[in-house]
Amino acid sequence: MIPVVLHHGLFGSDELRLGPLRRSYFHKIDHAIAERGHLVIASRVHPTASVVKRAKQLKRQILQRLEMAGQTNARVLLIAHSMGGLDARFMVSKLGMARHVAAVLTICTPHRGSPYADWIERNLGRRIGLLPVLRKIGWDLSAGIDLTTEQCARFNEQVPDHPDVRYASINCVRAWHQMPAFAMHSHAIVSAAEGDNDGLVSAASSVWGTHLSTWPVDHWQAVNRRFAIRHPSEDMSPEYLAVLDRFLKDI
Repeated sequence: MIPVVLHHGLFGSDELRLGPLRRSYFHKIDHAIAERGHLVIASRVHPTASVVKRAKQLKRQILQRLEMAGQTNARVLLIAHSMGGLDARFMVSKLGMARHVAAVLTICTPHRGSPYADWIERNLGRRIGLLPVLRKIGWDLSAGIDLTTEQCARFNEQVPDHPDVRYASINCVRAWHQMPAFAMHSHAIVSAAEGDNDGLVSAASSVWGTHLSTWPVDHWQAVNRRFAIRHPSEDMSPEYLAVLDRFLKDI
């Protein structure tokens, strides 16, 4: 069966660690896909670096895992959440990975950037000067620039889709009063600029290629991370499996 790569977004990793506790970024989703018989490759790239740096790390990890599994000629289905979708697109288009990627499915990815990234860069960067200070002491925060609407416009001009790879997307929409408390501000910023959104990314920005579905969840619940009190309780894994079944028919 086709290997499936699960690639995390900004501030992510293959799993979240708190002492002895371990929780994968794609909580329960990875196990559900593996139980179908797919080789699951969970990425672990720099959480806040540039798209270019993260894409290079992603390429290396995919090739290493395919070699370890004895599937060096395989083509994968790459499922990417949030910023991870930009990494995936860059890797396929610019790093010669089209021969190893059959399809890219992005979920809540800011393909056209996020107005909230603009707000952070404008207020924490230019007005307060916090971001330059953090960069000077060695924090790689390049992702912040890469997620602005201006930079994503340039990205889309310079990073064309590869004709041999299928691209599809899922976006998410959630009302402001159903947001986690920490996301109400970002939801308001994005809503004022671009309308319906998931708390970080607008519905319009997160469509790329074939639009498969709009899920009624926020940016974090899309990968089974629940922070809001009024969340629906269901596991999102069945949604992934349904999309996987539908998607694989055309690969």
